[in-house]
Amino acid sequence: MSQDKLIASVSGLRGVVGTALQPEGIVRYVAAAAAEFAPGRVLVSRDGRPSGIALARLVEGTLAALGRTVLSGAVLATPTVGVLVSSRRLAGAVQITASHNPAPYNGLKLFDASGRVVAPQVGYRIGQLFQNLSLAQCPWAAHDQIGQLLDLENPHEEHLQRILATVDVERIRACKFRVLLDSNHGAGSGLGIRLLRELSCEVRCLGETPDGQFEHPPEPTAENLAAVASQVPALSADVGFCQDPDADRLALIDEHGRYVGEEYTVALCVMRRLQQRAGPVVINCATSRMTVDLCQQAGVPCLRAPVGEAHVVEAMRKSGAVYGGEGNGGPIDPDVGWVRDSFAGMAQILDLMAVSGKKLSQLAAMLPQYHIVKSKVICPSPQVLDQVLRRLERQWNSTASVDRQDGVRWDWEDKWVLVRGSNTEPIVRVIAEARSREQANQLCEVVVRAFEERS
Repeated sequence: MSQDKLIASVSGLRGVVGTALQPEGIVRYVAAAAAEFAPGRVLVSRDGRPSGIALARLVEGTLAALGRTVLSGAVLATPTVGVLVSSRRLAGAVQITASHNPAPYNGLKLFDASGRVVAPQVGYRIGQLFQNLSLAQCPWAAHDQIGQLLDLENPHEEHLQRILATVDVERIRACKFRVLLDSNHGAGSGLGIRLLRELSCEVRCLGETPDGQFEHPPEPTAENLAAVASQVPALSADVGFCQDPDADRLALIDEHGRYVGEEYTVALCVMRRLQQRAGPVVINCATSRMTVDLCQQAGVPCLRAPVGEAHVVEAMRKSGAVYGGEGNGGPIDPDVGWVRDSFAGMAQILDLMAVSGKKLSQLAAMLPQYHIVKSKVICPSPQVLDQVLRRLERQWNSTASVDRQDGVRWDWEDKWVLVRGSNTEPIVRVIAEARSREQANQLCEVVVRAFEERS
């Protein structure tokens, strides 16, 4: 990923601070977003990255100069932002975060008045306006119309109560779970520790101070969490919960110190919700088939959406889904909020452990067993991608079902492969899942070979 490349998506802006992400662009982007926000107050908050302090002041000042009253949330987890917007009837929010990206990155994530990341069509309009808006064109307020800057009081209470309402609190408390929480100096420790203690867990937190001084690379992958995983059995913990910097993703480590991963997070949360009540479930088209199988067993539909939280939420709202999420460790519980939520995931997985009487390793073993392999290939142009996709369609369309809502995905009875171009890099991402790692690797190899033979 080029350090001077500004990454724009339907939900926000991201880049390396000082090169791609510069003050002038931030001001124009915030002005474009404010044009789409409903009338009213706007929340501004950030994850723990040191650069977020200055960026928050810039965003707050821009909104005030546009005549908006601004609530300053300081350090907050992204899912908490969504809950606050809806519960306090705000016009929207700007969360300053680069999610799982390395420390040099930061960005802006936008929320609408419903507490969701802005819908794809709204994000597209904001992006178009941002590209064409100059500072001189921004509707700056007169001196006596400048907005107020207010501090946000007691930011975690609404989120905490919504989560507790989704689980059997007393049953969890009776278990006295021992939990290792890895917040990695991101925004997750504030509510994370409070939630786990409310559930009578004995908590050991790694990276509690939200200062962005990451102790390991911020994406919660097996490789990055190796040192954390070894501490779970060393502490005799029942589970390890690992968050990304803005706490919208949750990876799991079992009591033996085995990295269960992120794909299992949504599946286990769906397992618990479908025990409580039936209804549609929505996942993105790159999420494991484990959730599909759970829905089939429960006799409920499992719908797929394009990759991206905004797309999943859009499909959830349209279908009346009882749960949803993305396989990157992002459960979305509509009873809590319309945002990927590591905190809801933690409580609901503890709830599943308490109700079932099973350890995390046992619950993971109960799920349908699949292996996901992820690969990527350099692709010089959209034309080359189209040529390769046509070749693969000739090879596979007669034996597999085809889904074209985000790249092309081929599904067979016991395996699938997704080929989709990156929106930010000259690469194509290839994701395959099968009953065995060998089968998944073979699917990826067919795609990669098709690109190599084309070149």
